[in-house]
Amino acid sequence: MKPSEPLPVKLFCGVLFSDEKLRDCAYQRLQERFGPVDYRSPVFPFDCTDYYRDEMGWPIDRQFISLFSLISPKELPEIKIACNQIEDELAPSGRKVNLDAGYLDYDKVVLASAKYNAHKIYLDHGIYADLTLSFHRGVFEPSAYAFPDFKSGAYNSVFFHIRCKYKGQMRRWLSENQVK
Repeated sequence: MKPSEPLPVKLFCGVLFSDEKLRDCAYQRLQERFGPVDYRSPVFPFDCTDYYRDEMGWPIDRQFISLFSLISPKELPEIKIACNQIEDELAPSGRKVNLDAGYLDYDKVVLASAKYNAHKIYLDHGIYADLTLSFHRGVFEPSAYAFPDFKSGAYNSVFFHIRCKYKGQMRRWLSENQVK
């Protein structure tokens, strides 16, 4: 089989925050860079670890957004770097927003990471792909190395919703690009 270009994927961002105003500023910057948000999840308490407590304060919440435009999965390293730049711009006196870029396709949820680990796949520019969830038989299943909050299943309805949006967009994309 000859190599081919991958299908487009759905860009999302998992946002940890302890300051709602800075979260909203981050959303504005993400939209300026990557286009409009088409979904905003409920806010979840991020209490499965205190890893960020010293840096970000307490309490910390998590919210997910998805961006309307589909992307190529090869864009993930540049997107992660852009998210890191937005974090830095919003943190003159300490980080209060953490942007976890990722993408979703029919079968998986992938997060971008700047941290090496044995299960992560190197992409480019110091960024790794972290397969976090797999979609199998109608449910999201966490990888063995997924973060505890992803393992809990708390976000499954969020990713199911984003996946439904993706499927609708892909039907249009495939029709417009006459791909079968």
